[in-house]
Amino acid sequence: MTPISNEQFLSLRQHAELIEADHHGEKVLKLSDGSFLKLFRRKRLISSELYRPYAVRFALNAESLQTLQVPCPTIIATYAIASIERTAVHYWPLPGVTLRQAFKETGERHAELSSALGAFIARLHHSGVYFRSLHLGNIVKTPESPLGLIDIADMNVLRNPIGNQKRKRNFRHLFRYNADVAMLDTHRDKFIAAYCEHLKPKEKNEFSEFLKNLFMNSQNRRAQQEKTP
Repeated sequence: MTPISNEQFLSLRQHAELIEADHHGEKVLKLSDGSFLKLFRRKRLISSELYRPYAVRFALNAESLQTLQVPCPTIIATYAIASIERTAVHYWPLPGVTLRQAFKETGERHAELSSALGAFIARLHHSGVYFRSLHLGNIVKTPESPLGLIDIADMNVLRNPIGNQKRKRNFRHLFRYNADVAMLDTHRDKFIAAYCEHLKPKEKNEFSEFLKNLFMNSQNRRAQQEKTP
């Protein structure tokens, strides 16, 4: 990680477009050359951020995904910016549109997208990728069509396929986003079949039932929300 002064930071962000912020300040900037700068703050006084900053995790995760041939942002550098108490990762964004956008823009291809997503998550799990921020806004359909990942700081890459309980926990995170699940719902069977395609018979039955229940629960939540004034 490269330490940079406040003057260097201000020069880097000159004419930048603010993409994301919260009440603590800037989070994501689009720089004048089209590259992105993602800023991280330490949320607690004592945390793992001390010895492994999120900017470094982001860069290491990108390296791991590239090894697995999973499309992701291309890292330029990581920075420590003491003047604003932030670390940052500087990267070229992954070209394409998020699946959240793709589902809204390509209604006639929902079945194809649902199937591709199920197969993609199966590939991640089999490759040992535990992506905690799993939702349609963090999965990108690239111009060449393969799916890829963005916002990859909160991720682990294990040496072996992830276990069934972690897989289920990962799906529960995805299914917290009712609007995302609603877009998958019409072709849920294709999504489930694609995820389960290469599982052993016992696991195929287990995850098929598990995912059907998640879809049903999400559908019930949406129905309840529509009834609530």
